[in-house]
Amino acid sequence: MNLENFEIVSFDCYGTLIDWESGIITVLKNLIANHQINISAQQILEMFAKFESEAEAGEYIKYREVMKQVVEKIGKELNFQPTESELNSLANSIKNWQPFPDTITALQTLKQKYRLAIISNIDDDLFTDTAKHLQIEFDFVITAQQIKSYKPSKNNFEMAIKKMEITPEKLLHIAQSIYHDIVPAKAMGLSTIWVNRRQGKEGFGATLPASEKPDLEVPDLKTLVDLI
Repeated sequence: MNLENFEIVSFDCYGTLIDWESGIITVLKNLIANHQINISAQQILEMFAKFESEAEAGEYIKYREVMKQVVEKIGKELNFQPTESELNSLANSIKNWQPFPDTITALQTLKQKYRLAIISNIDDDLFTDTAKHLQIEFDFVITAQQIKSYKPSKNNFEMAIKKMEITPEKLLHIAQSIYHDIVPAKAMGLSTIWVNRRQGKEGFGATLPASEKPDLEVPDLKTLVDLI
C-alpha cells in the first residue's frame, strides 16, 4: 500500500481515537454494582457489543437512544430495573470519554499531509462534545445521524465518499473495529488500516466478532505515523 496515493484519511472515532472501552466499563460496572451484581469487564463489553448491534440493526434511532436500550437490555439480562438516570448514564458519559495517549499527536501529524475525516456511529451533538478532546479540526464529519444508518452498513461509506467528492481509491479508512469498519470498507473497495487496540487481550471487546483482512495492521496510531 502506497500511503502517498491518498488524499483523505478517515477514522472511526470511538474505539480508534477515543478509548470507549474504558468509558463503557467505568459507567456500566458502577451501574451494575449498584444493583449488587458483580461481573467481569469482559462480560460487560460482550453484553454491550451484543445489545448495541441489536439496537442499531433495526429502524434508525439516535445513538443516545441506542445507549439507553443497551442499559435497558443489560438490566433485563441481569434481572434488575434501571432507573431513568441509569438509563441515560451511558449516553451522558460519552462527553467524558478520553482519547488514547497517541491520538492527538497522530492527528496533528497526519493533518500536515492529508485531509482528515470522521465516519462514526454517533449523534452530531455527542461528537461535538468529543471533538473538544481531539483538539483538531476535521475536514469532514460524517455521523450516523446525518445518514440515518449505522456501520457496518455500506451506506455510511457510500454517503461519505459522495460527501467528500472523491473516488474510493483516494480514501484511506482507519479503524479498530473489524465488524463495524473493516468489513464494509473493504466491501466498498477502500484501503483500510486496522488499529488493533486490543492486541494481547481476549475476545473482541465492545464489538461483535468478525473476520476480514485489512491492508495493514498496526497496534496503535504512533506506529502508523512512524511508518508514514
